[in-house]
Amino acid sequence: MMKKVIAVLGLLTWLSFSAQSQSFFVLNPERYKPYIDQFNADDNELYKQYIPNDSAWQFIQSNVPLLDCPDKNLELTYYFRWWTYRKQIKATPDGFIVTEFLPSVYWAGKHNSISCAAAHHFYEGRWLKDTKYLNDYANFWLRKGGDLRSYSFWISDALWSFHQVKPNSALLTDLLPDLIKNYQGWETGRMYQDKYFIGKNPDGLFSTIDDRDGMEMSIGQHGKRPTINSYMYGDAKAIARVARLKGDKQSEKLFLSKADTLQKLVLMKLWDNQSNFFKTMPYNQSKLVDVREILGYTPWYFKLPTQGKGYEKAWRLLLSDQGFKAPYGLTTAEQSHPKFELTYEGHECKWNGPSWPFSTAVTLTAMANVLNEYEQTIIEPRDYFDQLVIYSNAHRRVSENGRLLPWIDEVVNPYTGDWISRTMLESMGWRADKGGVERGKDYNHSTFCDLVISGLIGIRPQDTNSIVVNPLVPADGWDWFCLDNITYHGKTLTVLFDRFGTKYNKGRGLLCFSNGKLLAKAESIQKLTVSLE
Repeated sequence: MMKKVIAVLGLLTWLSFSAQSQSFFVLNPERYKPYIDQFNADDNELYKQYIPNDSAWQFIQSNVPLLDCPDKNLELTYYFRWWTYRKQIKATPDGFIVTEFLPSVYWAGKHNSISCAAAHHFYEGRWLKDTKYLNDYANFWLRKGGDLRSYSFWISDALWSFHQVKPNSALLTDLLPDLIKNYQGWETGRMYQDKYFIGKNPDGLFSTIDDRDGMEMSIGQHGKRPTINSYMYGDAKAIARVARLKGDKQSEKLFLSKADTLQKLVLMKLWDNQSNFFKTMPYNQSKLVDVREILGYTPWYFKLPTQGKGYEKAWRLLLSDQGFKAPYGLTTAEQSHPKFELTYEGHECKWNGPSWPFSTAVTLTAMANVLNEYEQTIIEPRDYFDQLVIYSNAHRRVSENGRLLPWIDEVVNPYTGDWISRTMLESMGWRADKGGVERGKDYNHSTFCDLVISGLIGIRPQDTNSIVVNPLVPADGWDWFCLDNITYHGKTLTVLFDRFGTKYNKGRGLLCFSNGKLLAKAESIQKLTVSLE
């Protein structure tokens, strides 16, 4: 009975919110409704949560920025990923949470929550107009029983990214003691299976095993991994920012110092000068592993590498067929390594070669940071654009009757596009101990829409009341695109590019509007810094 009351009250709140007037300055939302109608028509709605399919369009129309672009496959994937994200919003007695799997899985925590991909949930969901879901989700992790450290989880950085889009100083400063306590929990550490230490080592670096990083059976395996150390660096920087908001100078100074120390250690100990890559240092060893894995790009997700030291050489491997480049997604290990493997035997989830949307999302976020923040000549916007298109096109599955359906699942074969874990689990008869029927369908383990918004279209959130617009669309690429109804700092933004001024009839070039008022423009695709004052 209590669950029904909570659901009804939540639904009334949502209906009230969605009845508010929407600000579509350029695009007509009805043009994009057929995407949602088709997703619904093709869907076997096995697991319903707070917003079922018959309410999906109302939710999307009320909450998400509208995208219009010449690549209709990418456009379709954009709306598909919002359609699947909506499925994962769950009403609980502890408020809203965002799930990773729709069916219950035994390795999840309270309310089927899993911390592994929760930061991705914040990065993606920060663009929703209604902040209720993520406000509740933040409180759940820190105060209502979320198992914060069951997996690696950059929660402080994720909450700061949410704050950059939808400022909420009261929420963050109230949660500051909890964020500090969580960081200290990582520093204290713990033993896992009485064998592996997860936490801060005497040398100052953090260690974990690949499984607790959500990257089981990786070639580099366990130890001082670039992932957990980058996450802790990002969290330390974010905690310092929150402390500054609160006027807590002591905590700000302390966590800036922690971030500075960890940055130096990562650059000194986890960078391999011979292979020009960030790598894992195994437990109780001083030498780095001999494999380059895609997790080596994680430091750039948090802008950890310093300028002018040659670290950007690592990105050459992203462009190589011997490295991570593949037809259906970035591989998790370099393809030239003797232990690189694609197999349909043994465990269904492996990080020793297949492509994972989780790591693709981290890598493309990191790549966008390099293109926006670093002076380098290794990669260019075209490379980001091409990889995002590959990632978009991998969101497909051929159905039993031969139709090509939009799809997101767990792990993909980078050469064929087959969803490996799905194929294996189906062949096992959808075992209950593996999560049941279609465990990985609509899997919420990555971002995509955020990569389009903050990377491709270039909406770069700022700590100040301003916005940077820097599209990564190649200069000789699209003649037009538009992202409309972006809620940012309490305003409704529209960013569009119209090479000839005839597509949207709002003017030529790159234009940024706030509540329908032109704030900035340029004749070509370039970086715009716009004050919202």
